[in-house]
This record gives sequence, C-alpha cells and structure tokens, in this order.
Amino acid sequence: MTGNNAIALAARDSGVALGVGYPGTPSTEILEILSTLDGGKAEWGSNEKTSLEIGIGVSFGGQRSLVTMKHVGLNVCADPLFTVSYTGVKGGLVIMVADDPGMHSSQNEQDSRHYARAAKITMLEPASSQEAYDYTLKAFELSELFDTPIFLRTTTRVSHGKSEVVTDGTPQNNCVTCRPDNKQKYVMVPAFAKGRHVAVETRQQAIKEYIEKDDFFTKIEMNDTSVGIITNGVSYNYVKEVMPSASVLKLGMTYPLPIEKIRSFAEKVNSLYVVEELDPVIEADLKSAGINVIGKEKFPICGEFNPDVVAKGLGLPYLETPKDEFPQRPPSLCAGCPHRSVFTVLKKLGLTVSGDIGCYTLGVMPPLQAIDLCVCMGASVGMAHGLLKAGVEKDKVVAVIGDSTFIHSGITGVIDMVYNNVPSTLMILDNSITAMTGRQENPSTGRDINHNPTVAVDLEALVKAIGVKDVKIVDAYNIKEVEEKLKDSLAFDGPSVIIAKRPCMLIPHKDGVVLEVTEKCIACGNCLKVGCPAIYKVKGEKKGKEVMLPVIDRLTCRGCGLCAQVCPVNAITAVGKG
Repeated sequence: MTGNNAIALAARDSGVALGVGYPGTPSTEILEILSTLDGGKAEWGSNEKTSLEIGIGVSFGGQRSLVTMKHVGLNVCADPLFTVSYTGVKGGLVIMVADDPGMHSSQNEQDSRHYARAAKITMLEPASSQEAYDYTLKAFELSELFDTPIFLRTTTRVSHGKSEVVTDGTPQNNCVTCRPDNKQKYVMVPAFAKGRHVAVETRQQAIKEYIEKDDFFTKIEMNDTSVGIITNGVSYNYVKEVMPSASVLKLGMTYPLPIEKIRSFAEKVNSLYVVEELDPVIEADLKSAGINVIGKEKFPICGEFNPDVVAKGLGLPYLETPKDEFPQRPPSLCAGCPHRSVFTVLKKLGLTVSGDIGCYTLGVMPPLQAIDLCVCMGASVGMAHGLLKAGVEKDKVVAVIGDSTFIHSGITGVIDMVYNNVPSTLMILDNSITAMTGRQENPSTGRDINHNPTVAVDLEALVKAIGVKDVKIVDAYNIKEVEEKLKDSLAFDGPSVIIAKRPCMLIPHKDGVVLEVTEKCIACGNCLKVGCPAIYKVKGEKKGKEVMLPVIDRLTCRGCGLCAQVCPVNAITAVGKG
C-alpha cells in the first residue's frame, strides 16, 4: 500500500477518535482512506488552523486525534501549533505533515523539520510504507508517554510510493473521554505558560534520553567502514540503492537527534556523509555538536533527490536523464473547465489579476496568461487590496479565488475590504468542489467527506452578510455575461464580488453535447486562444492556400461552448452527445 494508506490504517488501528485536515498534495488521501475504513472517523476542516484546533480539542477531551496537512498548511496552523507544545496533550495528538521536494504540486520547497525545532515538538520520519504504519502507531504512544504532540513527516515519494505492509493486530487504546480539569495546563495565560515552558524543556531532555536508549527509530548497518552515511526518510532508499556496501545510520526520529549514538557511529568510519533532502538540518545539528560531516557541499539544497543525485554526491558513477528525451506536456485547465471563460475575459480586458492557489492558477499558462500574482491561499484578496492602496487604478485590478480557497482563508480578506472601504473587485470561481487535490468536498458543496448531505455555506449570503453591497452571480460558461458584469463591478464605487458558477467538469455528470468545427471556419485561431485541450490544429486548405485548421476531439470535448462563443463566424456547432 502507499505510505498515505498505511498512515490511515495505523490511525484506525490506534483507535483515533477523529482524523481532520485540509486536502493538500501529497497528504490528501490519508483522510479519504481513513473515512472509508471500518471504525475510521474523519472530516475535512475549513483550513489547517481550524483542523489543528479541532484535533487539540479531541486530545484535551481524552481521545486520540490525527491532523493532516501539506507543508504550506503547517504555516497556516503555526499559531496553535506553538502553544500546544506548551500545553501538551491528554489523548495522543499526531500532526502529519507531507513535504513536497521538487514542488510537484506546491509553491515552495519548505522543509518542515525547522518547525519541529522551533516549536520543540518531536518529529518522526518514515522511509517506507511499513515504517509509515509502524511510526504512526508509535507516535500515538509517544505522544501520551511524553505529554506532547508528535510530528509525523513524509515527503511525496513516501506518501505516494508503494511497498508491503505487515500489521500485527489492533494495538490497545486505553484512552478515556474526560473533561479538561487542569487550568494551569490548558489555559495559556502568561502566569501559567511560564510553568509550561519549563515543562517543555524537561520533556525535551526526557525524549533525548529516550532516543539514546531506544533503537526503534535508529537503524545502524555496519558494513565497509571507509564510508559512513547518515540519512533519513526516502533518501535512505536511494543510499541503499547506489551504495549498498557503505555503513549507514538511518534516523527515524530527526528531532531530537540521538547525538551520542551518532558520535559513536562517526568514530567507526573514515569519512562521514549526511544525505538529506532540502535544508542541512541534520548536518547543522551534527556540526554544532562537533561531529565533522560532509553534506551540502556535495548534495543540492534545491530539488528532489533521486538515486542519480545521491550517487553524484557520493562520487559514484551515475546516469543523468537526458533533458529533451520526452515531449513536454504543459499543464492546462481541463476541457470544459468553467474557469477558462473568466480568464479569457480577464486577458481581453488587460487587467492585473491577483491570483490564488487552485486549478485556476493554471490561468497563468499560455495561451491564457491572465494571472499576474500568486503567493499563498487566500492572498489574492489582500494583494488586490494592497495594489489599490499602492495607487494602481481600481478598474485595472481583479482578485480571483476558488470556492474552497475562499472558505479556507479568503473570507477575512473580504472583511478587510469592507472594513477599510476598499473598492476592490473579487471573483469567486465557484466550481462546487476542491478540484486541484482530487475533488474533495468543502463547506460550500453541501456534502461531507463521505459525500453525505450537510449544510452548504451560501457564498452569496456570506459576502452580503460581511457587508458587500455589489454582489453578482454569473454563469461561468456565458462569456458575454461574465464580461458585462465584470465591467459593471469594476465601475462600482465600493467593494464588489462576482460569483462565477459552474461545476467542475470532473464531477460525474450526464454527458452533454460535443462541438464540431464546420466549413465556415476562416482559420482565424480565436478558438485556439482559449487554450482548450480538446482543440488541436491540423493542416488544411482555404481558398487554395495551406492553413492550420482547428479540430475538436469528440472524446475530450465537454460541450461548454466557449470556443463557439469566441468564433466570429459561427463556425462551431453542436453535433450530439459526447
């Protein structure tokens, strides 16, 4: 099974009362799987901060909780994270964070190990699906043993890679539901927090002594002593593949480190390398402890590792993948995506577009090239606000955000718009799902993690309740309506919101019509400019001249009609079911 599958199974086997989080690649599948297991309980939170706060409440109530997120989500919940380190736990609290070296689906290569050190929370790092299962079980035990939340960190390859997993039965869970009854432990006012800081430092010393004595998380393989390698996570697998003869110390707990074990290992080898993805975290700790190691002077600090990268760093022969061996397939919005018409209009009007995190970020790619800014979830609203404060003309700036991201962290930005009377225009691209991470439900879809009906947040009523006076609903497939109402909103003297509604085309639905390019086509290329992957070019002839003519693929076309709307000669028509 995958590492994510193993974590979900271990959480169920640990008797978690709840798994909660916000979807984010590569962590998403954990809660989806947990929700389908007998005895598993999971739910989506509106963002990572609220998810961790829910998990903390479960723990304070005496039960075990698992909180999941990707690395950038850890930033969102930093506030409760640092304080729950002080309070400690009642029931076990495991915070699972999935880093994404190589940025397969992320805006940065953040190394979450820094959070373990900053918050003084123990971090475990599995290297395989088996370890993902075993470490998750152990994490809940350690959480309760040392009265602390525990980090479980994976990377993309561990989360999504598959290997065999052996389970030994259901572990015992002796948690008992209770009401919190220790104000000095759970109420972090300054007078109480001072004492809890002392408790944190005492706990840290106890965990350091534990990891020096316990071998569960430390694996030492003494082979050829001319080369010693200290490594962690998926990098261990690369080390074993390219240099099986080396002596290896594999770290499963990367904070705190078993310094004395490492020192003993270092004394037995001639040269000592540290192989770790992203930042020199282990390397820095070892050098500060006076242990001489070779690290980032040989291995890159940017990008994902693989066997070739590790072999090169160790001075071994390696095969460098040819740069242009395969044709490139640039990412694009899906055929029939309701966001495409919005970006077509935004580009046509020459607006500065403050973007956000989601599928719609692909609006930056050719041929649409409509997004100018993108930093993090929810930032589109605040950045547009800031552009206007910087003096950019009101009718030249638009913020765009998805329905799930708006719930996640866009609402407060709109509150600021209204509170400060900033005449900014926001477009909420409501495709009725959290599409980019695999079509997860969110509070505006009206369905929970198991797709059961629940209350749906009414986005129109919400922004009106915040105080937005100019609120418009548009059909995202009607390009003329989108343009007209956008121009009206840009001219409005005050904050305005447009909600562009159409469901994601990947949500199961009845097949609609497909479109076809007829003989009327004049090869102007307008339909190609919308960037739909269902439209491609072939060589043809018009008036005795060779031209490139558009063709619509019947298997891919979703019948949205955007190409027909931009055709100046009505050369695209519906031809039946797709």
